Amino acid sequence: MSETRTLVLGFIAGVTILIGLPVGRLRRPMPGVRQFLNATAIGILIFLVWDVLAHAWEPLDAALSKVHDHSGGLGPVFGYGALFLGGLSVGLLSLLGYERVLMRRPTPPQPEPGAGARFGPGAMAADELAALQPPTTTGLSAARRLALTIAVGIGLHNFGEGLAIGGSAGRGEITLATLLVIGFALHNATEGFGIVAPLAADADRPSWGFLLLTGLIGGGPTLIGTAIGRQFTSDPLSVIFLSLAAGSILYVVIQLIGIASRAGRRELLYLGVLAGLAAGFITDAVVTAGGA
Repeated sequence: MSETRTLVLGFIAGVTILIGLPVGRLRRPMPGVRQFLNATAIGILIFLVWDVLAHAWEPLDAALSKVHDHSGGLGPVFGYGALFLGGLSVGLLSLLGYERVLMRRPTPPQPEPGAGARFGPGAMAADELAALQPPTTTGLSAARRLALTIAVGIGLHNFGEGLAIGGSAGRGEITLATLLVIGFALHNATEGFGIVAPLAADADRPSWGFLLLTGLIGGGPTLIGTAIGRQFTSDPLSVIFLSLAAGSILYVVIQLIGIASRAGRRELLYLGVLAGLAAGFITDAVVTAGGA
């Protein structure tokens, strides 16, 4: 497959993340709908943590199989294991450290809960999210910083997906590359909503420019990974980026669950998480059924 066609496949897989982003501009839905959509986003992100960790573990699992068959040594096992745990730790703990730095900064006076706030889908309460991550001198609200954090985590994940697409196309496995694009495109369509869910806690409606920025951060690495993966494949590089993505997404999941659990109507939390998980596994089943 030519380089141009390969890049087109990577673009298609990444651009579908834009489908869910306009949801971030909706305002004033019913509280129950808001809570359910937020929980659905949590379910999607939980699925992504599982999916990313499963793919990051594959090289380590292969190395362990070689040790079992006496066809390989322990060196690759320890090497991949260090990359796996290191990436997961950096992805999770670096964001925790960033949060603690923010919490030590002086917090400006907060408005009364509900004062001038306009909620949208995915938000529990703006004051809860603000208390969790106080405003900083960057000019970005807590909700927007969290949305960018989600976009970064998904971007790292999509970089790994791009490596898989590019690697398959570079080896001439056209059918596999096409199936991967279809599956990843479906995944990215649901990931877009996961990015914008925290924005509903913002008092101001996000601009189209900000939404496009989150889409570029989350979906753009798919194209970059495709271009790199076509030139060469690297299991260590894949493990690093996938484990980093898993750690950062796990951090966000913990944050969102903490917010959702304080919102009441816990049945909506469980039903929404179940719906999000179902959406993730259904899209994954499409790829598996196609033979990818």
